[in-house]
Amino acid sequence: MHEMSIALSIVETVVSKALEEGNGRISSIDLLIGKLAGIEPQSLKFCFSAAAKGTSAEEALLFIDEPEGLGECGDCGKRFPVSFYYAECPECRSLRVNIVSGKEFLIQSMTIEEEGE
Repeated sequence: MHEMSIALSIVETVVSKALEEGNGRISSIDLLIGKLAGIEPQSLKFCFSAAAKGTSAEEALLFIDEPEGLGECGDCGKRFPVSFYYAECPECRSLRVNIVSGKEFLIQSMTIEEEGE
Protein backbone atom coordinates (compact mmCIF):
# COMPACT_ATOMS: atom_id res chain seq x y z
CA MET A 1 0.00 0.00 0.00
CA HIS A 2 1.90 3.05 -1.24
CA GLU A 3 -0.69 5.37 0.30
CA MET A 4 1.11 5.05 3.67
CA SER A 5 4.37 6.41 2.26
CA ILE A 6 2.38 9.21 0.58
CA ALA A 7 0.60 9.98 3.87
CA LEU A 8 3.93 10.09 5.71
CA SER A 9 5.28 12.52 3.10
CA ILE A 10 2.22 14.75 3.43
CA VAL A 11 2.56 14.81 7.22
CA GLU A 12 6.27 15.59 7.00
CA THR A 13 5.63 18.42 4.54
CA VAL A 14 2.76 20.10 6.38
CA VAL A 15 4.35 19.76 9.83
CA SER A 16 7.56 21.27 8.48
CA LYS A 17 5.61 24.17 6.96
CA ALA A 18 3.69 24.68 10.23
CA LEU A 19 7.03 24.91 12.07
CA GLU A 20 8.18 27.58 9.61
CA GLU A 21 4.97 29.51 10.22
CA GLY A 22 5.17 29.40 14.03
CA ASN A 23 4.23 25.82 14.93
CA GLY A 24 0.44 25.95 15.22
CA ARG A 25 -2.02 23.08 15.06
CA ILE A 26 -2.95 22.05 11.51
CA SER A 27 -6.73 21.89 11.24
CA SER A 28 -7.22 21.11 7.55
CA ILE A 29 -5.32 20.13 4.43
CA ASP A 30 -6.62 20.53 0.88
CA LEU A 31 -5.24 18.03 -1.62
CA LEU A 32 -5.60 17.76 -5.39
CA ILE A 33 -5.44 14.11 -6.50
CA GLY A 34 -6.37 13.37 -10.09
CA LYS A 35 -8.36 10.24 -10.85
CA LEU A 36 -5.40 8.95 -12.92
CA ALA A 37 -2.79 9.59 -10.21
CA GLY A 38 -2.93 6.00 -8.95
CA ILE A 39 -3.79 7.04 -5.40
CA GLU A 40 -6.86 5.71 -3.61
CA PRO A 41 -8.30 8.66 -1.62
CA GLN A 42 -10.04 6.52 1.02
CA SER A 43 -6.88 4.53 1.67
CA LEU A 44 -4.90 7.76 1.86
CA LYS A 45 -7.31 9.18 4.46
CA PHE A 46 -6.99 6.00 6.54
CA CYS A 47 -3.20 6.03 6.32
CA PHE A 48 -3.06 9.76 7.04
CA SER A 49 -4.83 9.33 10.38
CA ALA A 50 -2.16 6.82 11.44
CA ALA A 51 0.75 8.80 10.00
CA ALA A 52 -0.33 12.03 11.70
CA LYS A 53 -0.61 10.54 15.22
CA GLY A 54 1.39 12.58 17.71
CA THR A 55 2.03 15.48 15.29
CA SER A 56 0.51 18.92 14.88
CA ALA A 57 -1.53 17.43 12.01
CA GLU A 58 -3.14 14.73 14.16
CA GLU A 59 -6.59 16.34 14.12
CA ALA A 60 -6.37 17.74 10.58
CA LEU A 61 -9.21 17.07 8.19
CA LEU A 62 -8.23 16.04 4.67
CA PHE A 63 -10.24 17.55 1.84
CA ILE A 64 -9.55 15.92 -1.50
CA ASP A 65 -10.47 17.34 -4.90
CA GLU A 66 -10.39 14.64 -7.60
CA PRO A 67 -10.29 16.06 -11.13
CA GLU A 68 -11.35 13.69 -13.88
CA GLY A 69 -8.94 12.51 -16.53
CA LEU A 70 -8.86 14.60 -19.67
CA GLY A 71 -7.10 13.70 -22.90
CA GLU A 72 -6.22 15.76 -25.94
CA CYS A 73 -5.79 14.23 -29.37
CA GLY A 74 -2.36 14.86 -30.87
CA ASP A 75 -3.84 14.71 -34.37
CA CYS A 76 -7.16 16.59 -34.36
CA GLY A 77 -6.85 18.48 -31.05
CA LYS A 78 -10.16 17.25 -29.60
CA ARG A 79 -10.33 17.14 -25.78
CA PHE A 80 -12.34 14.37 -24.15
CA PRO A 81 -12.71 12.51 -20.84
CA VAL A 82 -10.40 9.54 -20.26
CA SER A 83 -10.35 6.93 -17.53
CA PHE A 84 -7.03 5.34 -18.41
CA TYR A 85 -3.64 6.50 -19.69
CA TYR A 86 -4.12 4.85 -23.07
CA ALA A 87 -7.09 6.12 -25.00
CA GLU A 88 -8.44 6.47 -28.49
CA CYS A 89 -9.75 9.77 -29.79
CA PRO A 90 -13.51 9.50 -30.22
CA GLU A 91 -13.35 11.98 -33.13
CA CYS A 92 -10.59 10.65 -35.41
CA ARG A 93 -9.66 7.32 -33.72
CA SER A 94 -6.04 8.39 -33.29
CA LEU A 95 -4.05 6.77 -30.48
CA ARG A 96 -1.83 9.87 -30.14
CA VAL A 97 -3.60 11.07 -27.00
CA ASN A 98 -1.89 13.26 -24.42
CA ILE A 99 -3.24 13.25 -20.88
CA VAL A 100 -3.75 16.90 -19.90
CA SER A 101 -5.58 16.46 -16.60
CA GLY A 102 -6.15 13.80 -13.98
CA LYS A 103 -2.53 12.99 -13.04
CA GLU A 104 -2.22 15.79 -10.48
CA PHE A 105 -1.09 15.22 -6.92
CA LEU A 106 -0.35 18.22 -4.75
CA ILE A 107 -1.05 19.91 -1.47
CA GLN A 108 -3.12 22.93 -2.45
CA SER A 109 -3.40 24.55 0.96
CA MET A 110 -3.54 23.98 4.68
CA THR A 111 -5.00 25.80 7.64
CA ILE A 112 -2.83 26.38 10.69
CA GLU A 113 -4.52 27.41 13.92
CA GLU A 114 -2.52 29.54 16.29
CA GLU A 115 -1.88 28.05 19.71
CA GLY A 116 -4.81 28.72 22.02
CA GLU A 117 -7.47 28.83 19.26
